[in-house]
Amino acid sequence: MKPRALACLLALSFAVSVQADVPWLPPGFPPKPAAGPALTQGNYLKPEQGRAVLDAALKQFPDRASWEAYAAHLRTRIQQGANLSPWPKRTPLNAVVRQRRTHDGYSVENVAFESIPGYFVTGNLYRPLTARGPLPVILSTHGHYRAITKPEDYDNHARFSPTMQSRCASLARMGAVVFSIDMFAAGESMAIFGADAHKQPLAITLQTWNAMRALDFLLSLEGTDATRVAVSGESGGGTQTFLLTALDPRVTVSAPVVMVSSYFFGGCACESGLPLHRSADHFANNAMIAALAAPRPLLLVSNGKDWTQHNPEIEFPFLQKIYAYHGARDQVANVHLPDEGHDYGPSKRAAVYRFFADKLRLNLAAVQGADGKIDESRVTLEKAAQLRVFTAEFPIPHNALHDAASVRARLISLQQ
Repeated sequence: MKPRALACLLALSFAVSVQADVPWLPPGFPPKPAAGPALTQGNYLKPEQGRAVLDAALKQFPDRASWEAYAAHLRTRIQQGANLSPWPKRTPLNAVVRQRRTHDGYSVENVAFESIPGYFVTGNLYRPLTARGPLPVILSTHGHYRAITKPEDYDNHARFSPTMQSRCASLARMGAVVFSIDMFAAGESMAIFGADAHKQPLAITLQTWNAMRALDFLLSLEGTDATRVAVSGESGGGTQTFLLTALDPRVTVSAPVVMVSSYFFGGCACESGLPLHRSADHFANNAMIAALAAPRPLLLVSNGKDWTQHNPEIEFPFLQKIYAYHGARDQVANVHLPDEGHDYGPSKRAAVYRFFADKLRLNLAAVQGADGKIDESRVTLEKAAQLRVFTAEFPIPHNALHDAASVRARLISLQQ
């Protein structure tokens, strides 16, 4: 067959295929839109529909071989849906690491790197003072915070928040190299792009790519262990956690906090503004995306006052069955806090510390009191001004891109 004829045939077959819908979805499922991307935003399903989807998936993929075939297909569709296919070319990170401070058992440094030329990812690097390498690495992502109305609000915002500092410092004291990064147009990134830029679907693309490049940075550091790589974040940071874990095989342990749901898909464009979950030939809710971690260790932390309230009876049993396909049922866990709400509070952090201590071989005793309870009192909380990379003395570089359109164009140029 001539190449032109073959191309026409393939185009025709694709056109036919996109008219179909995923055949195994349960009755009463919301139809795809007649035109445009098939987005699944916010409370796209009811809890009973989410359960029905997971039940239907287990029936459609009843063993390891069938699930792994579909899992490979999901990874491809998620990458395409995130506008990351083909993967962009990896360019030099040109990392800046500055202003080292030492505290009780750990140090903190302010970091920026270029995930693509001219786009600066900002964060903080926490390192243990006495642990000997090779050391495990942990990427720490964050969710959404209240709007900034006055300068002091930054002290409780994004990667500057006491919650983020407490978990990063504690994990560093336990013996890990920990890196916290800003969401696109949040935290320090807000000063470069403005807060409104975060509401664009481009945020999914950038945050996923930024997380992958953050692993590049962490694993480039001397004395780090590429066989022990973890990620954890809450809410929108939980979305970043399971997307990175699904797409990057370097992640060996993950802990998405207060986010994994079978019926809620994320209320921000940075989570559900692109067709990651649904196309003409795939569907996956966030529990199914989380299942792409199997057989790598996975901890769900859930609570009774948000969309993770059903984890013990809906999402977690599904994940146990997927992990059982791999002979790894004991590698997935759920800590459910029925009286708590949507945060990464002390009891949730404690659950992650214990899980990571076990799976990454960390020193849990470094954050335990005499009674065995988690004690974070030795963490020094810094102000946002101390944690910023860019200051009046060290300004944003002259080559920095300052608008989403320029970043999008630069990213696309790396996919040629």
